[in-house]
Amino acid sequence: MIANTSAGTQAVEDTADGGGERGRTSQLRRRLGRADLRAVPETRRALRELLRHWGRPGQSETAELLTSELVTNALVHTDQDAVLTATVGPDGLRVEVRDFVADRPQPRRPDTGDGTHGRGLVLVQSLADAWGVRPHGIGKAVWFELGAEMA
Repeated sequence: MIANTSAGTQAVEDTADGGGERGRTSQLRRRLGRADLRAVPETRRALRELLRHWGRPGQSETAELLTSELVTNALVHTDQDAVLTATVGPDGLRVEVRDFVADRPQPRRPDTGDGTHGRGLVLVQSLADAWGVRPHGIGKAVWFELGAEMA
């Protein structure tokens, strides 16, 4: 099933080979326009829908928070479009935000004078089961994973 919305969200749902419900994966893919901060709450809503029956209590909220941080970073620290891909399957959730700027982000210790700035990657580093940055042709992809622990 593919659903498009006017905001540019494309949700794609597939069933993996040989799996029935156990092998089922769902994916959210979204193009993020350059400096379009409206994409942050829109992406949170789309991810919430994707994850409505996933994980233990509070886990989807953590996924929303971390996704918001990656999306915000891509939109604030680059002057380019970005692409979000969130894939949920039997082993967990993987969220990746690809941008088209080669500079690698670095977690930094937030300064009290920064207000709410400088905490995004520290949150990702603290709350994700795994995270990283990988070169991706022109640019990079920043990703995180959360395991599929069920309540």
